[in-house]
Amino acid sequence: MEQKKTWHQHHKDSLDFGQRLADSVANGMGSWRFIIIQSIIVALWMLANVVGFIYHWDVYPFILLNLLFSTQAAYAAPIIMMAQNRQNERDRAHADADFKTNVEAKKEIEELISRLNSIEVDKLDKILEIVRRLESTK
Repeated sequence: MEQKKTWHQHHKDSLDFGQRLADSVANGMGSWRFIIIQSIIVALWMLANVVGFIYHWDVYPFILLNLLFSTQAAYAAPIIMMAQNRQNERDRAHADADFKTNVEAKKEIEELISRLNSIEVDKLDKILEIVRRLESTK
């Protein structure tokens, strides 16, 4: 039996390589793991350049480090924006799927109400018939 795909699975399957890469980069850069690792690297970079006994490749005020941060930010911002745009697409797809589900549920509820009303009318008709029979026998 084939299992139906959810809206999220359909959306995920429709992503190309670049979109999946942008999402994973944005997820990675938005994590505590990334912040901690980057902080350790920056601390080691600064320590190595302040204490370096033989060679200081990036002396204070760490111009090369600032250049690396600027380059990272220049690439990170558009990648994160691409991921946010896809998040908006996912949200729209989710809202659309919810709307369709709600419309289907509303139709089913209306059918159930109609059936219950029909059952209620049938019960009342039977009760009236019983009452008429009892009155006619008196």
